[in-house]
Amino acid sequence: MKYFNGFSLQNEKELFTPYLIQSEYCVAGFSYGAQQAFEYVYHTKERIDRLILLSPAFFQTEKPSFIRTQLRYFEAGQEAYVKQFLSNAAYPSSLNLSEYLNVGTKEELESLLSYTWEKNKIQELLDRGTTIEVFLGENDKIIDAQKVFEFFKPLTTTYFMKRVGHILKNQTL
Repeated sequence: MKYFNGFSLQNEKELFTPYLIQSEYCVAGFSYGAQQAFEYVYHTKERIDRLILLSPAFFQTEKPSFIRTQLRYFEAGQEAYVKQFLSNAAYPSSLNLSEYLNVGTKEELESLLSYTWEKNKIQELLDRGTTIEVFLGENDKIIDAQKVFEFFKPLTTTYFMKRVGHILKNQTL
């Protein structure tokens, strides 16, 4: 299985073991990594049977001022921004994500915030025979899980999980 990491993270794949399928024909990604996983599958000529999108970063419904503000906060204090981001990603669990920290760049953050999910591209993957699964947590403090659910539900197998947040956990491991 090919896996793509979330923004400012590395090796967090182990947090998502219950949702992953160990197969050479499976690609998965978490948050920012979900965007990268999608683009990888969309552009590859390799056989991919399943694409797993874990809390996909989804900001296309936000105002441009939201993106500018996020980038400004990141530039003003990268360490504080990432610390708050990791705290919000872990919520409602008290899981400490610092062992997975790999501080991202402004360019990565800008790419994550400005990415647009396109329904026609999703449909193309489905038409190729790729199963797409999306996992969302109702208590997500990073993305608006309800808006993401409404976008993906008509096209994909979408799971809206109670009492979990962005990392799909509700307690410390």
